[in-house]
Amino acid sequence: MQQKTLLITPPFTQLNTPYPATAYLKGFLNTLGRESYQADLGIEVILEIFSATGLKKLFSELENSDIGLTDNSFRIYSLKDEYISTIDPVIRFLKNANPTLAHSICDRSYLPEASRFQQLEDMDWAFGTMGIHDKARHLATLYLEDLGDLIQEAIDPHFGFSRYAERLGRSATSFDEMEQALELPDTLLTEALTRILEKKIQIFQPDLVCISVPFPGNLYGGFKCGQYLKKHYPTIKVVMGGGFANTELRSLKEPRVFNYIDFVCLDDGEAPLLSLLGHLDGVRDISQMKRVYSRVNGEVIYHNGAREKDVPQRDTGTPDYSDLLLHDYLSVIEIVNPMHRLWSDGRWNKLTLAHGCYWGKCSFCDISLDYIRRYEPMTAALLCDRIEEIIDQTQQNGFHFVDEAAPPALLRDLALEIIRRKITVVWWTNIRFEKNFTPDLCLLLKASGCIAISGGLEVASDRLLDKMKKGVTVSQVARVADGFTQAGIMVHAYLMYGFPTQTAQETIDSLEMVRQLFQTGIVQSGFWHRFAMTAHSPVGLHPEEFDVMRLGPDTGRFANNDLEHNDPLGADHDRFAEGLRKSLFNFMHGVCLDFPLSKWFDFKVPPTSIPPNYIQRSISETSHLNNRPNAVIVWLGSLPELSIFEEMQGRRTVEVAELVFFDKKKEWAVEMEPVIGEWLVMTFPKLLSSSPEPYPFEQFKRDFESAGLGAFDQFSQSKTWLDLKNSGMLIL
Repeated sequence: MQQKTLLITPPFTQLNTPYPATAYLKGFLNTLGRESYQADLGIEVILEIFSATGLKKLFSELENSDIGLTDNSFRIYSLKDEYISTIDPVIRFLKNANPTLAHSICDRSYLPEASRFQQLEDMDWAFGTMGIHDKARHLATLYLEDLGDLIQEAIDPHFGFSRYAERLGRSATSFDEMEQALELPDTLLTEALTRILEKKIQIFQPDLVCISVPFPGNLYGGFKCGQYLKKHYPTIKVVMGGGFANTELRSLKEPRVFNYIDFVCLDDGEAPLLSLLGHLDGVRDISQMKRVYSRVNGEVIYHNGAREKDVPQRDTGTPDYSDLLLHDYLSVIEIVNPMHRLWSDGRWNKLTLAHGCYWGKCSFCDISLDYIRRYEPMTAALLCDRIEEIIDQTQQNGFHFVDEAAPPALLRDLALEIIRRKITVVWWTNIRFEKNFTPDLCLLLKASGCIAISGGLEVASDRLLDKMKKGVTVSQVARVADGFTQAGIMVHAYLMYGFPTQTAQETIDSLEMVRQLFQTGIVQSGFWHRFAMTAHSPVGLHPEEFDVMRLGPDTGRFANNDLEHNDPLGADHDRFAEGLRKSLFNFMHGVCLDFPLSKWFDFKVPPTSIPPNYIQRSISETSHLNNRPNAVIVWLGSLPELSIFEEMQGRRTVEVAELVFFDKKKEWAVEMEPVIGEWLVMTFPKLLSSSPEPYPFEQFKRDFESAGLGAFDQFSQSKTWLDLKNSGMLIL
């Protein structure tokens, strides 16, 4: 008899959209005809706690407690009636089901306020261009965070809205602390978690429960679910997998882990899950499973005897979001960073364009692991099939393509297919700032629905970018960012400080590069990350090649990933953290761009060595990628109407052709010689994105010259061609 599977995401990941792992696996199980269900326990716990009923329980528990409260928590407790009466309308508002409440929230007399609201002194400055609903969502988010502070202080010290007990899972080489936490009495949150889990077991009656743990911040919740199942349903098998296991548990030796779960899977879940189901069905020996840990006779054994390869991306099926409460997610605005807002605001369908990273060389990245190393793209046609299926299922058109770095060639094909099928999509993704993202490609991506991209500028130093093997330069990043910005696509830069051997001079020079990127307006959002050495990156595997020394921790029996290191040639990186953060916050708001860089730090820093017009000069350098031999030519507009008329040019009467175009906003005309106009009218149908075959640019030029219209290079300098290029003629 086939096993019935329940896929769960434990608390907490995101409030606004489900983490996609369970939807991916459910889609795969659908292709096999296997019965499966899924649940995001994180959002369900939040909705239970943050309700009138939940808050009554919370405040009742405080009444019967002898815990001493800080002044801020006591203020919230004293306003308990206000919180209980407002919480349900606020939650409905954040679900986009109660929009008129925005007016009451924004007048600042409706919501009770505690310490989180003290940061609102500059709200008009930060939210000056935002509407009433955005301001209300930010205020409602602060209101929830006030309650979260109370929960963390008085009810459950591990609470966080997008992470739960993250500290217990981060760099946990020993299982001791996690085990101690799991054996403590239940809190209001863990009671809610197990109560909801019990309901799912009663409804779905699974034989196997798969727990997806993408982050350290939902590891504790995952073990808590496993603990409950082992105690109350010992016949149900429990397996854990996901990003945390893939990076942190690759050398697992701790048998106590299996007091709470039965199996741990590594890397892509489809093939290991299929082998595990075969074992549980009784048709596969345990030794023939794929990348699965279990405890055998008290020892942790790694089973990887399966002969099957991983499931090809084309065969994994369309992600299936059924069973998830898609209309109950909360659109919150935590901070004013535009890109981070996309993470926390709105419901995004998540989809992967290609398995792994097409570049796969960055020295700070876990490129030795399968999820990055094995690159396997899908076709644009299959991706659009899946996009259409997901839109039909969820009735939502927003997509976050969750690739490590979306390949430009695949994005080009996908954008053309989206436009050809006339699919309405709003999407964003992560890229490398590589030269193949030409201005024309950026315009195409915008036309297909792209609203934002994020990419790694990292250290903004060419020496360190080369040491990182990023394959880009700061000048190239600037040109690509300018192309996206000119196309109307928001650009977010991932920034890094503290890379091995980075000097104080390079840190200040990086900050100057960032200042110029914001000053020229070609980057709109950014975030500084402190470099972290990980066990599976080239830096972690070969620290001596990067002039750093690994200090620890020692390899433990539980998790192993984050490494401590000494950087004898580098600056004291931690000293720069606050100045980098504060300066970037101001740059994102277009202020203090003329401040001397030294003003951001409370210690002496060297002056920058970067010329003040470095980025502006980089942008002005032109690219010649449009001459690529495999480029295609595409016309994004409508087919033109041709008219030929006579006009006086001096004393002569000459014939002039006019092509008239229409778009959604206006009409315009382009004049040219009649023979060129007639040839273009015949050629335009071949250039449409709906054309069955792409039209190579080299073929276009040859056909132009074969028609006796002169040298194309000369025509490409004419006003006619420039007008067409500025109106939707793309060389891709």
